[in-house]
Amino acid sequence: MNDDNKPQDDAAAAAELKGVPEEFLDKGECEAEGDADNAMAEALEGLRSDLETAKQEVLYAKAEAQNVRRRAEKDIQDARNYSATGFARDVLSVWDNLSRAVDAIPDSLREDDKMKGLVVGIEATQRELEKVFKQHGVERVAAIGMPLDPNQHQAMMEIPSTDHEAGTVIQEMQSGWMIKDRLLRPAMVGVAKKPD
Repeated sequence: MNDDNKPQDDAAAAAELKGVPEEFLDKGECEAEGDADNAMAEALEGLRSDLETAKQEVLYAKAEAQNVRRRAEKDIQDARNYSATGFARDVLSVWDNLSRAVDAIPDSLREDDKMKGLVVGIEATQRELEKVFKQHGVERVAAIGMPLDPNQHQAMMEIPSTDHEAGTVIQEMQSGWMIKDRLLRPAMVGVAKKPD
């Protein structure tokens, strides 16, 4: 439709409606335009709200996916770091027996030419076992001369001592071990106390 004809159409329509009472006139076109504008504004606001909700849901989903990925990476790293835990705990009894054997060798046997090879072999085995432990992140817990640390030491008895400060580890009955930053086995120790 040509815009030039619009004023003529409006004038013709006004002439036809002349004499019709005001309350019967349909003002729907103006109201309809206003209603349409309101409806469109409401629809637009609804779409904006839906868009914001969708954006939030996407952000939450991304954050959750990132958290799952980080947890999985941590689990994989922990599995690498601590996979030898059970095996190392079992081999510690071998270490204990080897240490007792080395400690039980009297000086006379260490100097005896017939037994020297056996003594050297047992000591070399002990050193090799400790080297393998270190390669896998398994290290001994420091105990003698250290203050009692309940996270690494298990106090088995108190020993009266004037030479050491109370609470200091002065005897180790069984060595303690760590794997990386986790306790594998606490050191069983005797702790100094003030004499009565």
